[in-house]
Amino acid sequence: MELTFTLEDLPAVAQKVLSDSKSRTFLFYGEMGAGKTTLIKEIAKNLGVADNLSSPTFSIINEHALGVDKLFHYDFYRLESLEEAMDLGIEDYFYSGHWNFIEWPEKVESLLPGESTRIELTKNENGSRTLSLMPVK
Repeated sequence: MELTFTLEDLPAVAQKVLSDSKSRTFLFYGEMGAGKTTLIKEIAKNLGVADNLSSPTFSIINEHALGVDKLFHYDFYRLESLEEAMDLGIEDYFYSGHWNFIEWPEKVESLLPGESTRIELTKNENGSRTLSLMPVK
């Protein structure tokens, strides 16, 4: 699936991403400022996250409650090694059965769960964004 959208379209785009994905793990690819965190906030809102979601740039992992479920939001931009990810217990999080929203997944490529949804975001010259969504097995 490929969509081009503006900020006004974001609620519908978030709903489409959720309805078109069979996985609970989302891999967000895109350059700095492409809108990864903004899209994650909207998807999380659709899932029922009530608290303020922000990028976990310094904490690396943020946990958000969804009733009896959880959403883990990762930002691996500052991660320096796979060992650092392992020290965080990342595999326990990835295979917990909860929602996983991963920014900069290329930093932990070899640790990623097998079934996931790859989302590539591109910032267009006119300010819109293009989203490409594809399943990963």
